[in-house]
Amino acid sequence: MEIAIRSAKQEDYEALLPLFWQVHHVHVVERPDLYKVNAAPVGEELFQRQLEDDQHHLFVAVLGDAIVGVVVARVDETIENSFVNARKVLLVDSLCVADTVRKKGIGRKLMQHVFELANALNVDSVELGVSETNQQALRFYESIGMTTKSRKMELRLTE
Repeated sequence: MEIAIRSAKQEDYEALLPLFWQVHHVHVVERPDLYKVNAAPVGEELFQRQLEDDQHHLFVAVLGDAIVGVVVARVDETIENSFVNARKVLLVDSLCVADTVRKKGIGRKLMQHVFELANALNVDSVELGVSETNQQALRFYESIGMTTKSRKMELRLTE
């Protein structure tokens, strides 16, 4: 099984829709108070803008002729001020591997590509958000060397 990682192209949009939906669906199921049911959570215009934005980096994993994974990352810079040091971070906004090919090293290969990009961009760190309840994702990210930086906590006042 030879997995190729390459930059996403506009022509990939239709093939990526099921993966974007798969990630979004997990969020909708877990937090319907925050996320709306949407068959196409990433619109074609947004996808095109991300491809054109030099701060965004979208990569796909290809197995044969099929796109089986995607990672969306973006550079985020903090300007130094009296409170914080300047930082340049590569934020992973989304990572998805098709359900049918999970546990075959595709996510690991996509993230390795992100780490290589981060080194080339000379960023301070690679960061991402992950739900505390998504134990499978937490184990995966820990297995590739990531650690918990902080927690985001809430007191829900409406249900």
